[in-house]
Amino acid sequence: MLDALSRGFRNARLKLQGKAEISEESLAEALRDVRVSLIEADVEIGVVRQFLDAVKTKVLGKVVVLDLPKGVQVSPAEYFIKACYDELEAVMGPPDASLDLDAKPSLIMMVGLQGSGKTTTAGKLARHLQKLGKKPMLVAADIYRPAAVEQLMTIGRKLNVPVFSIKGMSPVQLCTLAVQQARNVGRDVVIFDTAGRLAIDETLMGELDQIKAKTSPQNILFVCDAMIGQDAVRTAAEFDRRLAFTGFVLTKFDGDARGGAALSIKAVTGKPIKFLGMGEALDRLEEFRPQGLATRILGFGDVVGLMKDFESVVDQKTAEADANRMMRGEFTLDDFFKQLQMLKKMGSLRDVMGKLPFMDELMQQIPAEAMDDYEVVKVEAMIQSMTRQERMRPEVLNESRYARISRGSGRPVNEVRELHARFKMTKGMMRDLGAASGAFGPREAKRVQKQLAELARSGGMPGQPRPEEPLALPAPSISAEEREARRRRAKEGRNARKKQRR
Repeated sequence: MLDALSRGFRNARLKLQGKAEISEESLAEALRDVRVSLIEADVEIGVVRQFLDAVKTKVLGKVVVLDLPKGVQVSPAEYFIKACYDELEAVMGPPDASLDLDAKPSLIMMVGLQGSGKTTTAGKLARHLQKLGKKPMLVAADIYRPAAVEQLMTIGRKLNVPVFSIKGMSPVQLCTLAVQQARNVGRDVVIFDTAGRLAIDETLMGELDQIKAKTSPQNILFVCDAMIGQDAVRTAAEFDRRLAFTGFVLTKFDGDARGGAALSIKAVTGKPIKFLGMGEALDRLEEFRPQGLATRILGFGDVVGLMKDFESVVDQKTAEADANRMMRGEFTLDDFFKQLQMLKKMGSLRDVMGKLPFMDELMQQIPAEAMDDYEVVKVEAMIQSMTRQERMRPEVLNESRYARISRGSGRPVNEVRELHARFKMTKGMMRDLGAASGAFGPREAKRVQKQLAELARSGGMPGQPRPEEPLALPAPSISAEEREARRRRAKEGRNARKKQRR
């Protein structure tokens, strides 16, 4: 995801490294890479020109050191990236994930092309509103697509949300009656799941006009497939001309999305992107944050977004207790299994990794199969095939147990053996890290805490203050026995990696 965009900005940064001043020649080379990446990502050409002109005006001929607060020094490459970040945020922002929910009931009308993911998004939006304390009702107004009503009914049962549907009734009548029904049963938000249609289909577009005229929805959301690039922008502009919608939902953003729609839609229509759809799970609807997407495009990850995902799936007290046990080396395969479950709730493995800072270049070197979510499923199958004793005390595992777990999980014996070896290596690393952190004296701990706080405030973005000195951790003193144990664990890890390569 976003590889085409990120590649251009990464190459531009490399071309400016080592230069004392951003000259017109060096800037032209850097902007050429950015231009190619924007066009490859299907960004609308007018937006490309506007973006490049704004960056050029901001950075051309600047002597970087003189343009920053006293005591702060960054390179021209960092200054260029900071200018790109500001302009990316300006093109996509300001953030606005608000919905007009003051009316009783409030009405949300979902519109868009066929196959854009409106029905799934309607369910995700209902789940989002439930978290806000609202009582939504879904309306099955897509009477043309086979099984569309059944799909929405299934989603409604999963969420325990009522679905309004009357067989043989037109979508206009259905939506009108649904509003009255919502008042009768005490539902405060009504979501119309309308049929997908082309903007040139006058009959179906007229149907949307009638629904709008009869119900006067406070929110009209255009659901847009993030993978179709400039076509989405052109279609959105036509829908907006007819319906004057209030915002966008970009779906399938965890797929092979090139990002062009995200950069173009706001600039072309002037309407904000409200939400991003990530995956099929009904919890995977994110409020759109231009800052987060801008930092991901530039290769700095999205730590804020990652922490929001983490907080949504884990209890803070439980997480702290688990972390403390891990640092003491009290880490079991049962704990590992729970963490895999939590990771799956946060989204795809590639999406989670993509939100970590500076992971974009590393992910280019990782084989695609290593980032496949099916790998998590295979590990879960092996752990679930273990007994309670084996999960809580992995040291009891031996060759005969490996063979039984292999039969139960359907995985080769060598995969079970490698899982055990990797787990032991990870457990040892966490125990060593815990021992190291316990070796801090009060003064060292206070200094490290201050440096981490300064780094967090800087947000990892270029052009922001850095800690005054590098983060150096004092080496703990260890006994000869512990040193020998570490050497033994390192050897086991090397052997496991050799077997894996075979």
